[in-house]
Amino acid sequence: MADREKLLMLLGNIEKAVVGKRQAASLLTVALLCRGHVLIEDVPGVGKTTMVRALARSLDLSVRRIQFTPDVMPADLSGYTMYDAGEKKFFYHPGLLMSPVILADEINRASPKTQASLLEAMEERKVTVDGKEYALPFPFVVMATQNPADMTGTYPLPESELDRFLFKIRIGYPEKEDEQKILRLRMKGGTGLEEIEPVITAEELAEMQSAVREIRVSPELVAYIAELAAATRASRDLSLGVSPRGSIALLSASQAVAYLAGRDYVTPDDVRSMLPFVFAHRLILKKEAVIAGKSAAGILAGLVAVVGVPGLEEKK
Repeated sequence: MADREKLLMLLGNIEKAVVGKRQAASLLTVALLCRGHVLIEDVPGVGKTTMVRALARSLDLSVRRIQFTPDVMPADLSGYTMYDAGEKKFFYHPGLLMSPVILADEINRASPKTQASLLEAMEERKVTVDGKEYALPFPFVVMATQNPADMTGTYPLPESELDRFLFKIRIGYPEKEDEQKILRLRMKGGTGLEEIEPVITAEELAEMQSAVREIRVSPELVAYIAELAAATRASRDLSLGVSPRGSIALLSASQAVAYLAGRDYVTPDDVRSMLPFVFAHRLILKKEAVIAGKSAAGILAGLVAVVGVPGLEEKK
């Protein structure tokens, strides 16, 4: 079976559990293809946890849910070493991060110190305990959630940690017809998760991720991505533009969305479609822009309109 067919089956699996949210499901799949982490910011009850579980089940991977609270400590995540008097040596006790898929629930309720302990794991797929490095399981992706409606007792993620997330997305409320489907499913006692069977093995996923890195990106599109990044740094509305990590993330996401579409090359539309999800959470608006009612998405739309698109003919 072709890789794209398997990816479409994966998307179908996610939609069995979270009805009518194709865009969010596609973004999670794109993130997985380029080993990116995702921050899902939305109100409770719209399917954040269910969507991540559906993704993990489709890959036959274990998912560990970590409920972040102020009392969660860095050692809980990375693990610790303890002396064994009988063996007369120290042993490493793995932490909560030793899982292929991490659901970091309400990540902004953890202390800044605990949040900071995630930086090495998210960037380098390893943890360092007492000077020794321990690799994290493949593929190690963090799907974090936070609730924008209740900020009491939370610690907003610093820019350095937001920069580690490939995407920041919202799921949103379902349409009326989709909500009726959800209600009918629950009336039968189901959640949709019980119908999901694995469709992609870990080995196949690794091959897909390698194939994504081989997707062709023309020099003109590389220049286009760099121009878009530079435009955010020069914007009068922004006090902080995207870092080179952000432009690299946009390149990787564009390759992954092209692969998901069944192409071996990136188009300008691929870049533009990923731009809001990759760049918006990396920007800091000036106070004047906030007072004027401007948003990161609106500013990016303006930059896209100004920055010239390479004159490329899409290959058939």
